[in-house]
Amino acid sequence: MLSKDLDDNATQYYAQECVTKGWNRDLLLNAIKLKMHDTHPLVPLDNNFSTALPAEQAKYANEVFRSTYNLGFLGVTEPILEAELEARLVEKIKLFLLELGEGFTFIGNQHTLVYNGKESRVDLLFFHRKLRCLVAIDLKIGEFLPEYAGKMNMYLSLLDRLEKGEDENRSIGIILCAQKDNLEVALALEDMGKPIGVSDYQLIIPKKELQKALEAEILTFKEKHKSEIE
Repeated sequence: MLSKDLDDNATQYYAQECVTKGWNRDLLLNAIKLKMHDTHPLVPLDNNFSTALPAEQAKYANEVFRSTYNLGFLGVTEPILEAELEARLVEKIKLFLLELGEGFTFIGNQHTLVYNGKESRVDLLFFHRKLRCLVAIDLKIGEFLPEYAGKMNMYLSLLDRLEKGEDENRSIGIILCAQKDNLEVALALEDMGKPIGVSDYQLIIPKKELQKALEAEILTFKEKHKSEIE
């Protein structure tokens, strides 16, 4: 059905949309008639869930994990090291869990994995109740580099080998970096066997939260200098 006057790019578009959106035959036929590959160009995915996970789990994983996370609650106003970024996230883990979304349980930071006499450390380790899997997060203060995917692939292999329960699904890895190029991400993840996603983060406080913070500061200032103002 996908061979009807469609070039390789169009075929890839419809194949990917069927996997990620769960299109049935009728929806696919309508999409081809509407030539959606021309009007809705394919955006490179920032994960390989569709190839590394069963279809239903991949679909849900795409709903759970975001492309961008806002870490404005950390109050970062100048460049910091990865260790400090991690320390701030752990310190405000409740806020980070709220940003991640429902279902996450925090296991720990710098989680040690020992295999073949060598130690590896996962920056942040979580468990997701509905996905029934461990979730490893690797923090990067710079832009995404392809070699990060290989490192995460190794972490996931170790987690699955050493810590995954018999009734649990494959571990998922998220590389959380300051910037990413989706085309570069897609190429880096193309042949990776483990489910890996790449998300970026913002350190800017959301407008509403910033306004509340400023109002609180003004109120505190007025209270402290009430006598002077009067």
